[in-house]
Amino acid sequence: MERKEHWEKIYWEKELTEVSWYQPRPETSIQLIVENSSKDDAIIDIGAGDSFLVDNLLELGYTNISVLDISANAISRVKKRLGDKADLVTWIISDVTEFIPTTEYDLWHDRAAFHFLRDEVDVKCYKNAVNKGLSQNGKVIIGAFSDSGPLKCSGIEIQQYNEASFKSTFEGLLTLQNIVNTNHPTPFDTIQNFNFGLFQR
Repeated sequence: MERKEHWEKIYWEKELTEVSWYQPRPETSIQLIVENSSKDDAIIDIGAGDSFLVDNLLELGYTNISVLDISANAISRVKKRLGDKADLVTWIISDVTEFIPTTEYDLWHDRAAFHFLRDEVDVKCYKNAVNKGLSQNGKVIIGAFSDSGPLKCSGIEIQQYNEASFKSTFEGLLTLQNIVNTNHPTPFDTIQNFNFGLFQR
C-alpha cells in the first residue's frame, strides 16, 4: 500500500511537466515498438503513469493497447486527455508485482517502472507476470537507468541495468537481443541516461 500511496500522491499533486519522466513524444519507445510489432498486436505499457506513449500509438494506428499503472490518478489523467479515444484502450489499475494477466500480449513495454523493483521477491513477481502474460513469440522492451544514470527517481532508490545485468536477471525466460542507450532530457534541464533492452521470449 505504501508504494501505491506514493504514486497516487505524485499524480495528484504534480503537474504533467513537474516530473522528471515527462516526454511529449517518447521517441525511443515508439521506434522500438514500431520496429518490433504490427498495428494489431496486443501491446501492454507497464507502469505507464500519464505517459504520452498511448496517445502516439493510437495516432499511429495501433488497435490493441493496454495500459497498466498502480495509480488510479495517473490513469484518470490520461483518459481525460484522450477523451473519446480512451474507449479504444484497455485500462488496468494494478501494482505490476500483483498483476495476473488474463490475456497474452505480443509486446510488453516498460519505461522506468521495472528499475524501481529492487527486492528479489518483487523482481520474481514481475518475471512471473511476464511469463504468464507474454505470447509464445512475444517481445519485451524495458527501459531502465543505466550505470551512468541516476541512483534515485521520485525520491526512491532504483536498480541500474546494463547488458550483463539485463541478461542475468531474465536468464531462462527472455533472450536479450539488443540494447539502445539514450539520454532523456528532463524538464529541469538535467540528463538521465537509459538503457532500453529488447528481449525475445
